[in-house]
Amino acid sequence: MIKLLIVDDEQIEREGLQAILRKGFPDLVIEQAKNGKIAVQMADEFRPDLILMDIKMPGMNGIEAVETIGAEHPDIKFIMVTAYDTFEYARKAIKLGVKDYLLKPSKASEIVATVGKALAQIEEEKQSRVRREKESEALRKVLTVVETDVVTQLLFDHVHEVHLDELVGLLDVKTTNEKFAMIVLLPQGSEHVYPAVKEKVRLTGSGWVGALYGRQIPIIAFRDPDRTFRAQAVSIAREILSVAKSDTGIGWFVGIGNACGSLDQIRQSYQEALIASMDPTLPVKYRFYADTPVLDAAAGGNQAKQLEKQLFDRIRLGQWGHIRTEAMDFIRRFEYEGADLLQAQQRVMELLWIAARALLEMGVETESPLYSFQSQDYRQLRSETGLLLDRMHQAFAEHHDRIEPDTIQQIKQYIIEHSHEDISLDAIGKRVGLSPFYISKMFKEQLGVNYIDFLTECRIEKAKKLMADPERSLKEITFEVGYHDPNYFSKVFKKTCDSSPTEYRKTLHGKKGQPDEERKRS
Repeated sequence: MIKLLIVDDEQIEREGLQAILRKGFPDLVIEQAKNGKIAVQMADEFRPDLILMDIKMPGMNGIEAVETIGAEHPDIKFIMVTAYDTFEYARKAIKLGVKDYLLKPSKASEIVATVGKALAQIEEEKQSRVRREKESEALRKVLTVVETDVVTQLLFDHVHEVHLDELVGLLDVKTTNEKFAMIVLLPQGSEHVYPAVKEKVRLTGSGWVGALYGRQIPIIAFRDPDRTFRAQAVSIAREILSVAKSDTGIGWFVGIGNACGSLDQIRQSYQEALIASMDPTLPVKYRFYADTPVLDAAAGGNQAKQLEKQLFDRIRLGQWGHIRTEAMDFIRRFEYEGADLLQAQQRVMELLWIAARALLEMGVETESPLYSFQSQDYRQLRSETGLLLDRMHQAFAEHHDRIEPDTIQQIKQYIIEHSHEDISLDAIGKRVGLSPFYISKMFKEQLGVNYIDFLTECRIEKAKKLMADPERSLKEITFEVGYHDPNYFSKVFKKTCDSSPTEYRKTLHGKKGQPDEERKRS
């Protein structure tokens, strides 16, 4: 309902205007004020959309009232009602943003026409605000989808710079600072707290949260230049751990990787965060990678660091023969150098933890790799390690056998048919029962194209087809193909097609006219 306030010191004028407007606009909610001071008060209480303001009133005149009300309520529109058709009044009124004016006396038809024009503008602006609010809400929702996909692609795949630049811009985070990765381990049966953890990170304003896989949540955090790295990371970790319901927070743990200078290096920081989270039994429920125990070179420290980096890729590729060989060589090195057996067993177990985490990324859940007893000699350590690796290999093989041969083709077809919707790797993963990270990996390996690149390609191709219809606006096409921000759509289109949507459309329509012209010439 649109609300209107009539301000005039003469009651007969107020009543006359109200009668005319009631007849012309039955749905209007109308109130009256007999002077400028009361009008200012009623503007706060009644919140009118439009005010018909008399100029010449005792005390606060109409111009003064408009200035006072406009300062507090810039959206309110004004029509001046006056018997004084002078340039000075008109100049002041225009300066204050008054939309129109009525001269006393005016015909009923003139009053209805002038007010009707203002009401039409108010209604149009209200509808525009509603549309913007809906678009803003839709964009807010899609940002959570974009966020999880960006984290997935950065940590487990490569993102084409066209999309990475624009996605990062869409997420409105300054990425010029250093970044670091964090991993949150949840206790068994606590997967439902994922939204609460995501909200905690959102409130810090300094990170992106990836999709939940297994009981792990990956996070990419952006350095706050006003705080030290450790102070910021600890603050985020404590905010996350505050979600834990129990006082002890049993099962919760946060691993924190080193800070790096670019998003290209964030995967290394993520692996460091995983290593830092290998022992969730520590009394403090977070640990920095820099604080993990480092063995000297004689005890296999350098070789362990090299193996840590290789394990992720070996497991993703299913190279279990290489994994076993490298693990046994690692143990033999400890043995040949006469290292302490207990220390060697602890270091090997840490590597097995990394292997288990890498499997979890693919959606393969295995029991925590724990030695059933302390090894008495290196032969026993090799045997026990072999059994743990066999158990992991079996879980990997069973998971692989459960995957339908044409799963990726099905996912491809699903993306083609639903590219206009807010789809994500996480949602697709739930649909087919696979880890979003595994889908990302398999999609790239089997189809030779990145998931985000393919989704963008589908949307752009659909947009090109829709542009052939001159009746469709570019804004309509933006929403129809699955984007929620016309500017973002335009940037992606231009980087993908080397021309803006407007330029492409002109070329498209120009080409359509060529055959007829050529036929005429022939």
